[in-house]
Amino acid sequence: MDQNEQLYFYTTQYEGGVCDKYTFPMGATARQQLRPVMELMTDKFGTDIYTIAADYNFGQLSADWVEILADDMGANVIGEEFVPLSQSQFSSSINNIQEADPDFVMSILVGANHASFYEERAAAGLDVPMGTSTVMALPFEHLRLDPPALQDVYVGANYMQEFDTERNNDFVDRFYEMHPDAQYLNQSAHNNYFSMHLYKNAVEEAGTTNQDEVIATLESGMDIAAPEGDISLHGPTHHMSHHMRIARADENHNIEVLNGEEGELIEPSFLQEVGCDLTETVETTQYTPADL
Repeated sequence: MDQNEQLYFYTTQYEGGVCDKYTFPMGATARQQLRPVMELMTDKFGTDIYTIAADYNFGQLSADWVEILADDMGANVIGEEFVPLSQSQFSSSINNIQEADPDFVMSILVGANHASFYEERAAAGLDVPMGTSTVMALPFEHLRLDPPALQDVYVGANYMQEFDTERNNDFVDRFYEMHPDAQYLNQSAHNNYFSMHLYKNAVEEAGTTNQDEVIATLESGMDIAAPEGDISLHGPTHHMSHHMRIARADENHNIEVLNGEEGELIEPSFLQEVGCDLTETVETTQYTPADL
């Protein structure tokens, strides 16, 4: 995309840090998702944290954010392990967590293989509460796995179909009228939806589909009435503000939102702190937490 200077809307959640003239990350970053859930869990359960994460860039950089945020909160990461994406057996990881005896676990596991971790933790009686940015909102394990696999798992997410607001309930109803056989209306589907409307608005404001002019319009900053709530694009960094909710699954996998139906509006601050300003300097860089 960069080599051909193509406008690119990246609509999934991600690790954060992309400062790229042609890329507009629409999803929540790891820092936006992890901070509210970690604040709640340190207040509620204690300050000793065990991190288990997928062994690739998203998991590794998210684990770095857990370290940074824990330090900011006066908490301690007392154990950390990285799991290959191919791994589907977790008895040794569960033993490691039990031996470490943390107040809570931060789980940054992803994909179908890693879903078995939650089934195995329930079977093993591992009742340590877990925070995450990767479970339920995207792969809807709370519907796919039998209870109580996800009991006391807390996710920081900008969108789940269960979020009970008038705007979201209307969005969900309209979606299932069009797609009655869909399994779940997840975070990425939501991000794709508002991104298309953001692009439409930018084209209409620019009066053209010329990509340079559309990028310039987007970089002026734009607001969008997304199903999650009113959010805005920060032009210099190409990132979105998001309403971050903390959702907990109970023993029956019912979803409860713990920080209000509108959540907390969190601005995308990381790239501003490291000096990314794409309205001034053309970059195609990915910054990491170490750049803070």
